[in-house]
Parts: sequence; C-alpha cells; structure tokens
Amino acid sequence: MAGGGCVAALEFVPSAALAAPGSGVSGTVVAKGTSTGKLNVRTPNGRTDVTFRTITVEPGGSTGWHTHSGQVIAVVKSGTLTRTLDDCSVEVMSAGTSFIELSGADRPHIGHNLGTEPVVLWVAYLLPEGSALSDDADAVDCGAQK
Repeated sequence: MAGGGCVAALEFVPSAALAAPGSGVSGTVVAKGTSTGKLNVRTPNGRTDVTFRTITVEPGGSTGWHTHSGQVIAVVKSGTLTRTLDDCSVEVMSAGTSFIELSGADRPHIGHNLGTEPVVLWVAYLLPEGSALSDDADAVDCGAQK
C-alpha cells in the first residue's frame, strides 16, 4: 500500500523538478593529480581563506624552507618536485601526482627542482582568514638526524 502511494505521489511532481542539463556554462580542467594514498583534508577553525595559485619552480630552484598555517593541496602539473619534510624524509612528486602539505610551525618543508624542466604546481591553500600563504622557516639539519 505504501509503495502504491509513492507511485501515485510521483504522478503529481511537476516536470520542472526533474534534473535538466545546464546551459551557458563552460569549464577547463587546469590540473589533475592522483594522490599516493588517502588525503586527509582539515580546514582551520573559524573562517577559512581559500586561495588557488600557480607556482613555477625553475630548474635548480627551490621554495626555501617554509611552513603554512593551514593545509595546502597541490597538483604537480609538469616536471618533478623533490620535497624534504620536517622529519628529513624525501618525497619525489612527478607530473600527475598530488599531495597535501600539513599545517603548523612544526612542519617545515622545502621543495627543489632537481630536473631540467620547470616544475609547475597548481595549489589550493586552506588557511585561517588573513594568514600569509607561507611563512619562512629555519632549515632542518637532516645531517644531524642520520
């Protein structure tokens, strides 16, 4: 009986309620990357500034040691970025991969372009309202940790 009532009710739903394709809208995928594992995204407490940015690291260049006050999600559009993290682990991220940079002053990291072509990153920053995109940090002494 309940099933028949649902079917009867559907007869009175106006056709405008059915899904319709959009019009006058276009979009361009600028970068796509696949993570090497699960991405755990966390936004800051309170209001969040969301910023999208393209970053190019020329051959031989580096980002310098830095931190973020919120998480950063990055896609490697082209090239290969070699990242050294706060625990001195090294990650090599090639075109088509994505990663998250964790937040906090205790999470310094640096990215190097050790290749021969520019590294192009597409980056989304999820930062507390009014925060700088990054903060300079002291270099981690990875020689002392070996």
